[in-house]
Order: sequence, then C-alpha cells, then structure tokens
Amino acid sequence: MSAPQTPQPTADVPEMPAPRVRETPAHSIGGGLALLLGLVGLLVGAGLIASSAGVAGTGAKATLIVVGILVALAAFLAMCGLNMVAPGEARVVQLFGRYRGTIRQDGLRWVNPFTSRTKISTRVRNHETAVLKVNDAYGNPIELAAVVVWRVEDTAQATFEVDDYIEFVSTQTEAAVRHIAIEYPYDAHDEDGLSLRGNAEEITEKLAVELHARVEAAGVQIIESRFTHLAYAPEIASAMLQRQQAGAVVAARRQIVDGAVGMVEAALERIGQRGIVELDDERKAAMVSNLMVVLCGDRAAQPVLNTGTLYQ
Repeated sequence: MSAPQTPQPTADVPEMPAPRVRETPAHSIGGGLALLLGLVGLLVGAGLIASSAGVAGTGAKATLIVVGILVALAAFLAMCGLNMVAPGEARVVQLFGRYRGTIRQDGLRWVNPFTSRTKISTRVRNHETAVLKVNDAYGNPIELAAVVVWRVEDTAQATFEVDDYIEFVSTQTEAAVRHIAIEYPYDAHDEDGLSLRGNAEEITEKLAVELHARVEAAGVQIIESRFTHLAYAPEIASAMLQRQQAGAVVAARRQIVDGAVGMVEAALERIGQRGIVELDDERKAAMVSNLMVVLCGDRAAQPVLNTGTLYQ
C-alpha cells in the first residue's frame, strides 16, 4: 500500500498566462580555438597586406591587399562571436530577433557572431519589501515586511515574458504580502484559527506558494520567504497591548485558580485520611474559603488569631 500523501498548503493564487518560450541550450563551442583561429586570421591578413609591397605588378599587389583586408575582416568578425561567461551568469542568444538558446557554461565561448547576446544573472538574490501598512482580516491596521530569496531559473522567460523581471518580482512580492495580510488576523480570537503572529510557519508556507504562482511566468524560483517585521500600527498599538496584557492576566488567573483548587482538594483529602480533625460541611466550606483567599490573593495573607470557636 502506498503511503498517504502529506497535504500541501493551499492559497488563493492568481492564474498567470502560459509561457510562450522555454529555455534551451544555445549552440556554442570553446572560445580558445576560435580565439586562436581569429588571431591567426588577423596575422595572415596583415602578412598579405605587408607582402604586397614586394610585388611589382599592380594587379597582383591590389589582389594581395584586397585578400588581406578580407581575411582580416573575416577574422575580426569571427572574433566578435567570443563571449566571456562568468560563474553565476548566462547569455541569452538571439538571431535577428529570434531566441536561439542560452549559454550557461562558464568560460570563453564562441557563438554565431551575427547574434546578439544579453547577459543575465542566475545568482541567488534577496529582496526585502518596505514596511507595508495594511488591514488584517479583522480590519485592524498592521505593519509588516518580508524578505524573499529568489533566483532566475528560466532565462528565456525572464527575458521575453516580462519587461523587467527584477521589478516584476518586487511588485508581485508586495502584492502577495498584502494579500496574505488581509486574509488572516494578527491575533486569532479562537484557538483553532490561523493568525499572522501565532502561526508564522504556516503563513510563510502559504506566502511561498502564492509567490511561486505569481513569479513562475517570469522564470523565477522562490527559494525562501520570511516575515521580517510584524506589528500593530502605532495608532492602535497601545490599545492592542492592553488587550494582550488583559488576556495574559486572565490566563494567569485561570492557571492560579486551577492550581488552588487542586491544592484545596489535596489538603481536604489528606486531613480526612489522617483523621486530624473531623470536618463537617460548614467547616469544610470555611477552610475552602480561607485556602482560596490565601492561594489566589495578590497580597500576603495576614494571620488572624481566633480566640473563640468557629460557630461564635
């Protein structure tokens, strides 16, 4: 039996148009041999021109000069096809406007000299958004910022599918962060609901899914995305801080009461087991009241000496 598949995080992602071009490797050869042949051609052309000075006939001299110039021009034109490709870079090759492939192999490469070559970086990059002010799912104004780690995966799509892939990534990242922010509250009122502050891992996974869908048309791969800033807007920060403090006080009081009830139950049980004193219902109620006051009070208890009896 096959193992159950882990459900992937879903997000309301936009539908982008299908790419019209995909990256393919360009036809290229090692540039060392092409450089050597080009230099030899230049030397041969210069030698033919120089040797024309020792020829007596005018026709032969003109022929040597013309041939030398043509050989030199052909060698120079061939050397124009040389490209130096550094690690982390690529060259998008076009011939008369048509895409002819991409050179990713680093070093000195030679391609058709009549083609145009556009340099594009394939290194890993960071993009950090400015601090954005948006309203969360409850309508509260919040501030948030995110950092995205990305790189170009398909150089053809990055070049031909969008005008400027760097600006495209920047704009789509801001749009995705704003969309995620309005989908979830900063703090969830119910325990089962997702919130930006309490479920950062789940929210960032959804952000990565939406970012991938938005920038996939540009041939960009999202490596990681994280929130770098998350806070209430200054105009409501003090009110929300009081709300958080009140919630913390209520939670602490609830824990204190639960612990006090357990201690009172244990005390009554041990007194009954050891037979220290016989307690009726009224005495038990008085003991419970006193213990709860001592255990749940904010101040230290002041002892009171009772010189009478419990019923006076």
